[in-house]
Parts: sequence; C-alpha cells; structure tokens
Amino acid sequence: MSSRPEYYVPQPYDPYADDDPQGGWFNSDGYAPRRSQGYGTAEGHGTPQGHAAPQGYDIPAAHDVPQGYDAAQGYDYDPRTSAYQQQDDQPTYALHTVAEPAAPAEPGYTVPETPEVGWDMAASRRRAWVSRAVLLFVLAVQAVLSLRLSNTAFQDEALYLAAGHAELQHLLHGTPLPIDYGAYFSGSPQLYPVLAAAVDGRFGLTGARVLSLAFMLGTTALLYSFTRRLFNERAALAGAALFAVVQSTVVMGYFATYDAAAVFLLALATWLVVRTDRAPVAAVLLAAPVAVLAVGVKYAAALYLPTIVVLALLTGWPHKGGRAFLRMLLLALGIGALLAAGMYSTDLLAGVRQTTTNRAHGSDSAAFLLQRSAQWGGLMFLTAVGGALSYVRRSRMNESPAAQRLGNPGWRWRALLGLVLCGTALLAPAYQIHLGTVVSLFKHVGFGLLFAAPMAGVGVTRLIGAHFRYPQLGIMLWTATLCLGIQQADWRFGVWPDSSKMIQVIDSHVDRKGHYLASTPEVPVYYLRDKTSHRQWQGVFALEYTDRKGTYHKGDAAYRAALRDGEFDLIVLDGLTNPRVDAVVADAVKGNAHYRLLADLPFRNSSGTGHYRIWVKTA
Repeated sequence: MSSRPEYYVPQPYDPYADDDPQGGWFNSDGYAPRRSQGYGTAEGHGTPQGHAAPQGYDIPAAHDVPQGYDAAQGYDYDPRTSAYQQQDDQPTYALHTVAEPAAPAEPGYTVPETPEVGWDMAASRRRAWVSRAVLLFVLAVQAVLSLRLSNTAFQDEALYLAAGHAELQHLLHGTPLPIDYGAYFSGSPQLYPVLAAAVDGRFGLTGARVLSLAFMLGTTALLYSFTRRLFNERAALAGAALFAVVQSTVVMGYFATYDAAAVFLLALATWLVVRTDRAPVAAVLLAAPVAVLAVGVKYAAALYLPTIVVLALLTGWPHKGGRAFLRMLLLALGIGALLAAGMYSTDLLAGVRQTTTNRAHGSDSAAFLLQRSAQWGGLMFLTAVGGALSYVRRSRMNESPAAQRLGNPGWRWRALLGLVLCGTALLAPAYQIHLGTVVSLFKHVGFGLLFAAPMAGVGVTRLIGAHFRYPQLGIMLWTATLCLGIQQADWRFGVWPDSSKMIQVIDSHVDRKGHYLASTPEVPVYYLRDKTSHRQWQGVFALEYTDRKGTYHKGDAAYRAALRDGEFDLIVLDGLTNPRVDAVVADAVKGNAHYRLLADLPFRNSSGTGHYRIWVKTA
C-alpha cells in the first residue's frame, strides 16, 4: 500500500469561525490569541510532504508548542502566556476587521392603531349637556319672540278670563253664573278659565299670558324629548327649533286662551306613549287621563287622539312585536272609557255638540283655507314630508359606520310612521275646510305641526348632511321659518285694536243696572268686571227682541226695534267684528233722539286704521 503526500488545502475564510469569547481585536485587554496561519504543523503532524518550513521560522517540537499554534520567531515562549502575549510589529499576512451589526434605531414616531370609528354612539354626559344647552337656547328664542308681542286683551282672552272669574266666584262663594258658559264654550269652563283667572287675579293679563308661555315652552321641551327617543338628539333639536318659531307657537305662547294648555297636554300624552315603549304594556295607560284632560280643556283636541293611539302601536312594535297591538287596544279603551264617563257625568255634551260636532258652517272657500294653511305652516310641513321620504329611503340616523351593523326598523314601519306624523298635520285644515271657516285656523295648524315636527327634524338633518356637510342649508331654512313666524305673529297680534282709550271713556258710564250693546262686549266685561257682568251686555250677533208693543223681532229688525225704543244705555262699535251689523246700528242711531255721540276714537291695527264710535243714551 503506497502512501500519498498530504497537501494543505486552503479553506474559505470565515471571520466568525474562530471567535474566542476571551479575546480578539476589540478585546478590552488589547490582546489577541496567537494561532497558526497554516504554516505550522497540526497537532500530531509534522511538515506536510513536499513542503518546507518557511524561512526564518524554527519549528519547535510538537509537544512543546500548544496545539494549533506556532511559536513566533524572536519570542521567549512561555506556554502559559503565549496565547495572549503582546505582539511586536510584524508583517500582517491576512487582516480582516468585521464590525458588529448596529442595533436598529428606535423610530421617532409610532403610528397608533386607528379605531373603526372616531366617536361613541352610546349616550354620554357631554353629549347630553351640549344638547340641553342648545335646547335652552331654542327655548330662550321662543320666549323672546312671544314676550315681544304687545296689545290689550283680545275678545277671546277677555271672554275666558271673565268667565274664569265668574266660575271662581261661583265655586268659592256660590255666586250665580251670569250665563251658562258651558253651553257655548269650546272647552270646559271649569278647567283652563278657572286656572287662568286665578293667575290673572294675582298678576293681571300679563300673568295669564305668561302662563300660556310656560305651557308652550313645556310643549317644545316635550317635543324635543320624544323626538330624541324616536330618532336622535340632532333631529330633536332641529324639530324643536322649527316648531319654536312658527306663528302658532309664538302667538299661543302669549295668548291667554286654552289652546296653549291643550297642546301641552297633547304633547305630554305623546311623550308618555313614546317614553313607555319598552315598559310593561299596561304602562301606556298613564297617557289616557292626560289625553282626556286635553280634550276637556279644548274639545277640538279629540281630533288628535287617533294619532296618539296609533303611536302606541308603532313605538311598541320594535320592542314588543305583536304585543304592541295589545298596547294600542289598552290605550284606546282607557281613553274611550274616561271620555264617556266625563261627558255623561257632566253637562259638557251640549257644549261639545254646539261648538264642535254641530258647529255652524261658514262661507270661506277651500282654496282660501288651503292658502292660509300653506302660509302659516306650509314650509315646516314640506320639510316634514321631505324628512319622511328620506327616512323611508334610508333608516340609519347615526353617522357612525358601526351603526350599519345595528338593526333598523323595516321600510313599512318607517313609511307608516312618516304617514301618521305628517298626515296629522293635515287634519286641522281638512276639518276647517269642512266647516268652511278660517276662525282659529292658525292655532289649529300649530296642533298638527306638533306631530309633524319630529319628521321635520329628520328633514333638516338630511338636508344638512352627514358631519354637517351643508350647514348653510339648515340655517337658511330655519331663518326663513323664523322670519315668517315673526312677521305673521306681529300681524296676528295687531288684528284687534288697542282698547285702552275706549275703556277709559266708558268707565264712568257703566254700572250694575244698565243694558249695553258692543261689537266686542267681552273686552269691557273683562276690564270693568267690578262694575258690570256678562248679563248686561249684548253683542252684534243673533239678537232677539220683543218691543214695547209685544212684537217679536229677530236679526237686523231686532236691532232697529231695540234702538228705536232706546233699549241700550251705551253703544260701542269698532267696525271690525261684524261690519254689516255695525252699519245697521249706526244707521238706526242716526237722528235718534235717544242717543248722542260720546266719542270717536281712532285706532290702528294690522289692516290699517279704524274708529271706536261710542253713543250714550240721553233720555
């Protein structure tokens, strides 16, 4: 067997292969281990065959040199320290410097994780207080608009307040009533008139009007509350802001009639129905006595009871399903039972028939009444219709993307809700067209707008867009409604003349024994109630008279016969209430020896100028 020489085979250089944790170029001691560079013999071997030792190097014995190292020439070799002996300047055959990899630099800014939405849909204290602050601003604007109105008592105000004082005297002292107010009042004379008269006796006409303002401010606050429950804060604030500035709200807020109290009670009944949507079914009966009381205050409020009953079904359906029908049935039965008990246990049924169900029809055309209804509530009604259509098309009321995962009511439910709320606003104009009269239409329009206001709020929010994209559109709409409300309220409060001078003139000519004729007898009866009563005054409508010869007269002939006999001790005409009869009376006293002209007082109203003409009996 022949032996072959072993040749040295260079290996690829690996800078990390021989790292020693105890030394190196960058060791803190400045020492580097000595090792063979391939010219010495490996452990247990001599110089490979065919190779000579490099010149100038002495190869020590294998047992004297540490394995893997050669003793460099010119060194005193000490096996205990040679591995880390200080090196002299020697030729460097291979020098490789390897830098340790630098640690990655810390980033100057770390992008936080972005949440799916930037706000929380849940109710919060901050949102609630901001919403309440805006509502207070809306209520303040409403109060200012109402309080800026000024005039003496309107004939309806004077009638209800004077009747209230008479009812108070009857209740407290047993004083006989001068006339049967319940026979021709369109509301119970024992309810609002008594309350208003008690306030009037303490604070005067201003106090009674401020009472109405309190009712209307409460109505706006309740409207905000149940609209927020149906939709959200933004729709609630928008609906309340529109309702607060329309003519009917502004005027009823400083008008001492039972309309403000009735609309407040309707709003309270609606709030109870909406607020108890998640409560046990029987809780809806809390709204029954309030709704019946609203009808007692003003009989025309019964027109809106079906809407409240249907709302009991609609608001309960998303939470109770089929049990919502039981909720509606309970409310209907409760209201019906209380109404029947109230009507048949009192004498109010005759008043309901005379002033509401069997009321005499007027001569105002349907086109005229529709025009007036559009002027007084058309802008808000169109906004409500637009909101209802938008709500049917898209139900989501929250701008958060997370709201898309929430369950929303179906389009049929949304369509029915919009139809009920917007359709209620048409009830008053339809009823007035049936009666053919514009009397009280502006107030009844406000009753319907109370129910259309939630959808009007939705319409404003959709008009503005998500994240207040087009706020200028909402501001323009509200400003237009505000300007119309101010102009119409100012005109409405100036329809009747200022009666202060007239009252001063006739004050000394009135006592408890006379018989008087006036265009608006309610006004002097109210202001001079300490000297006279309703029994002594005759108006310019439907006079019946039997002359001294025993002949019975009716209508215009009755006025001529009574004046011919000198029946009245004082005559006060304004030329506005019933111009035709005023002309008949003025012609009858011309040249009449029984009367002389006491005063001709000019006045200015919304329609222009006029005159109070006052005659006093001479003999």
